[in-house]
Amino acid sequence: MAKREAGEGSGAGEARLYAYDACGTCKKARKWLDARGLAYEVVAIVEHPPQAAALARLVAASGLPARKWFNTSGQSYRALTAALGKSGVDALSEAEIVARLAKDGKLIKRPVLVTARGVLVGFREEAWAAHFA
Repeated sequence: MAKREAGEGSGAGEARLYAYDACGTCKKARKWLDARGLAYEVVAIVEHPPQAAALARLVAASGLPARKWFNTSGQSYRALTAALGKSGVDALSEAEIVARLAKDGKLIKRPVLVTARGVLVGFREEAWAAHFA
């Protein structure tokens, strides 16, 4: 198993995990990957969120609308809804959401797992097991 802390780039066939060290769900995901001996590179999502163009590609690859990428339980999201109101957040376009996510890694639901097979947002053990089956 190869684990590396990095900002960009990953080896062939290796997973990239966008995570936040203080996130309990991210810790569970890392433990799950480690227990299965799966190689992955960790990208600190708060310090190195994906740039808007890369994030747009990840959102598309995930098959989820951009608004499903919001970390709705975090302080950054609460601040966004306080500033724009719930209706203002609901009115944001996909491009506007992606731009906001790219500027604030704490707005992004985590962890985000990127592999050659696709992109998973959040950690649900069943979904991850199916992804690697």
